[in-house]
Amino acid sequence: MTFINHLSHDLHTQSVNQRRWLCVDVLSPIRRWLNQLEVSNAAIAHAICRWIPAQCPFARTIYWQGRTVLVIPPLCKLNPLYEELIELRFRALSYLAHQPHSDIFIGRTVNAETEKSC
Repeated sequence: MTFINHLSHDLHTQSVNQRRWLCVDVLSPIRRWLNQLEVSNAAIAHAICRWIPAQCPFARTIYWQGRTVLVIPPLCKLNPLYEELIELRFRALSYLAHQPHSDIFIGRTVNAETEKSC
């Protein structure tokens, strides 16, 4: 009986390994590129913070004649590159935070010198 269980386990392990071999991550080059991007320019950091939202913009509730017709949940977690994009936005915010004479507010930055002159 032990031999049959052992044989069954070996066949199951082999089929799982074959499926892993066949599964190819087509997005891995993009993931690698996003993870290797270095934010070294304030203008690029500002653009990244503008382009990548801090919260998911896709959540919607659709009403018709005062009744809820459709509720669309936040779909950000379904985005295969979600983690990489959020990390890139965080790196951009960190870059801007370490810049002298620059204060960071939600979604935008304000130069401290310009603020004093107003």
